[in-house]
Amino acid sequence: MTLLARLDRLPLSRPHYLLLLIGGLGYTFDGMDSAVVAFLLPSAQEEWGLSNGQLGIIGSATPFGFLFGATIAGLLGDRIGRKKVMMYALAFYAFFSVIAAFAPNYEVFLGSRVLAGAGAGAESAIIAPFLSEFVPAKRRGWFIGALAGFFSFGFVMAALLGRFVVQPFDDGWRIAQLVTALPIVMLLWWRRSLPESPRFLLQQGRTAEAEQVVADLERRVELATNQPLPPVPETAVAPTAKAPKVNLFSALRFLWSPIMARRTAVIWLVWFVITFSYYGFFTWIPTLLVQRGIETTKSFEFSIIIYLAQIPGYFSAAWLSERMDRKNTIALYLAGSAVSAFWLSQMDSPVTITIAGAVLSFFLNGTYAGVYSYTPEVFPTWIRATGTGLSSAFGRIGSILAPTIIGVSAASLGFAGVFGLTTAVLVIGVVCVVVFGLATAGRSLEELTEPTNEEAAK
Repeated sequence: MTLLARLDRLPLSRPHYLLLLIGGLGYTFDGMDSAVVAFLLPSAQEEWGLSNGQLGIIGSATPFGFLFGATIAGLLGDRIGRKKVMMYALAFYAFFSVIAAFAPNYEVFLGSRVLAGAGAGAESAIIAPFLSEFVPAKRRGWFIGALAGFFSFGFVMAALLGRFVVQPFDDGWRIAQLVTALPIVMLLWWRRSLPESPRFLLQQGRTAEAEQVVADLERRVELATNQPLPPVPETAVAPTAKAPKVNLFSALRFLWSPIMARRTAVIWLVWFVITFSYYGFFTWIPTLLVQRGIETTKSFEFSIIIYLAQIPGYFSAAWLSERMDRKNTIALYLAGSAVSAFWLSQMDSPVTITIAGAVLSFFLNGTYAGVYSYTPEVFPTWIRATGTGLSSAFGRIGSILAPTIIGVSAASLGFAGVFGLTTAVLVIGVVCVVVFGLATAGRSLEELTEPTNEEAAK
């Protein structure tokens, strides 16, 4: 009878949903901060007389910070623990969001956005692997997909800030950044009561602490369900006792070793494809609408509709992840994104652009729900946070490149060319996942990664 077998047989109940809410609110504010940049660009351009190229650099600033934050968070998460990284990243992000709100010039604003992005990236990279280690295998796809769905609430809130704060007020773009920072401070208090991952504790040899976490969760689940706990399965796979020390070089060597290279290549490519397409679209859609003759107010209103489509996208994909497997869900939503991007490239009126953009938003965000569920599942516990962080960081290269590439190419390729390029990138992702992806639904984390654990321990 192992601790992890006891953990995995628990039914989802109030204690799990509380973890979902706390982690999800972190994603909501991360998403709101990332998305609000799109609505700050017109104001920043007017404030400092910026060119489209400089606007593109601002659009790339947050994802550039995300890259470093995600990398550092993963490495630290596997060394000092998931919970500590979440807490420190949250405080770091909130501080630099406030600095950005009071930036006196373009340079300070840009630097603050990079550092705020580093904090947000660190938090985003650690939440999914942290929570995936508490959830039973048969519900993990839905749970982590629903967790990622909280990003959509942040994007909708950002669109509302753009329409009702940024647009009507002279300093609205500064006020909006303060709004994105302030609620996060409250989460620091919420997370004081978060337990550390028992899987991480076991890998560190801290068995007594892991026992305490599992026993407390069992007690709270039994109290919440008012029913006896299910029996512990006897066939559960136990984790390896040895946990190799993680640094960037050892992590990369393991992730690209023969036993892991295929998994790593698929995950990294999918992260790049979806993040390139996502940030290319959402960073520039308000500005592109304005440049096509749609007044700013209407542009922000259309953006709210497009962002609202994220919500059913995330949660429908979370539901399907348990029924179609994660890799098939990702492939389906990537294919839908490719078709929608091509459709959008052919549209020329505000209404049809908005409808096609909403459909693209639905599928892009559904893909993210699958990716956030899928990524922690393919890495062993001792390197799960690092593997997830590096995958997310590689994806951020796409988010860094996309706003600048689209900003520069929009003039030569035009509206149709921009989204034609997005279509081609998405098609590559579909083929990769279908051919090389790993089936993970219904399998415990140890079952999925135990062979790689054994190989690493030799």
